[in-house]
Amino acid sequence: MERPYRNSLSLPASRPASFVYSLTVCCLVTFGFYTASYMRIPVVPLYAKSLGADTPTVGLINSVFFLTAGCLSFPTGLLSDRWGRKRVALLGTFVVFVTSFWLAFSRTPAQLMLIYFFFGVGLSAYGPTMMSYVADVSPVTHLGRSYGWYTTALYTGMSVGPAVGGWVAGGFGYGPVFVASGCVTAVLWVLILALLPAPPARDDAVDRPPLREAAGAVLRNRPLWGCWLVTLGLCFGLGMFVTFIPLHARDASIPIASIGMIFFVQGVSNALSRIPFGHWSDRTGDRRRLVAVGATASAAALVGFGFSGSLWQFLAWAALFGCGLALAFTSIGALIAVVVDPHSRGLAMGGYNTCIYFGIMLASATMGVVIERSGYPAAFAGAAAVTGVFLAVFGAFMRTYKA
Repeated sequence: MERPYRNSLSLPASRPASFVYSLTVCCLVTFGFYTASYMRIPVVPLYAKSLGADTPTVGLINSVFFLTAGCLSFPTGLLSDRWGRKRVALLGTFVVFVTSFWLAFSRTPAQLMLIYFFFGVGLSAYGPTMMSYVADVSPVTHLGRSYGWYTTALYTGMSVGPAVGGWVAGGFGYGPVFVASGCVTAVLWVLILALLPAPPARDDAVDRPPLREAAGAVLRNRPLWGCWLVTLGLCFGLGMFVTFIPLHARDASIPIASIGMIFFVQGVSNALSRIPFGHWSDRTGDRRRLVAVGATASAAALVGFGFSGSLWQFLAWAALFGCGLALAFTSIGALIAVVVDPHSRGLAMGGYNTCIYFGIMLASATMGVVIERSGYPAAFAGAAAVTGVFLAVFGAFMRTYKA
């Protein structure tokens, strides 16, 4: 029988003071981690080309990263439930540190592919673990704003990293980008070790269920599946934006420099709106409504993208798309934290990260054919429909959740 889900976690009296410090350190190291990691994102394809890779091989190198991160987020999240958040976060940071310096000494596309496999391993260990850490240290009344601050730090790092990497590569070459990324990651490893507090011990730690029982409970959790699946649908739309907006905008005669502005507007609106939306999430009586509003706004923006023909139209829909994703994801993160047992948060967040990576991959792999056959309006409308279908599934699966 499914248990009713309520916001009923007990909090030690000392939690509020440590909560602020723990969340601040978590956000700062996460910003640094994703800035350092994403410095390599725009550089590795160019580096691979310089080593003789053709375009399909470059795509395969990136696919190895996304596939690895997606497949391993689930088990590494489970690992953090058993080994501890801080230990697994340190392990993931160390693997990313090693891959950064390894890139500087790579000489063939095959080596890059192997390195990107381990890069995916490191990122899969860090991402679900730190998302679970945020829930562990946050009072239930502050989950929305906590995820607002955390995802703002994460998303800002993902936006700043490529810009920094491109600037370093343009001025100093490819190798220094990888060395700089490795040095920053090494410093972060030390900061996590020295400054990040371990999550507070729970009074019921001795009652931790066996591994098989815990995994079974998670996989039978219908509200959690609803959160996972709506994440998959939203990230299908995100994959559509990331992969095909540059082609669509270029076909509409938008200058290449202005295409970067479309991504900038989406990134800024997404990052900056997460903090106020997180506060809104904490004040609302039912976060499911905010997920629905955010997903609907994102789907509307996708339809708008399909019919856009001028820069101002692309920019307007990019702003709406970023805000819609921010509203939906801050509420989804808080919902996941309260619909699962605290001992299984890592596993739940691992599934969440898996859905993010797989959603982006599915859109990238399938919608190009739709564009070739039916054009951009139909393809973007189709992506919006996918988001709508998964939102409906989310509503059905969340019926057992008691707000």
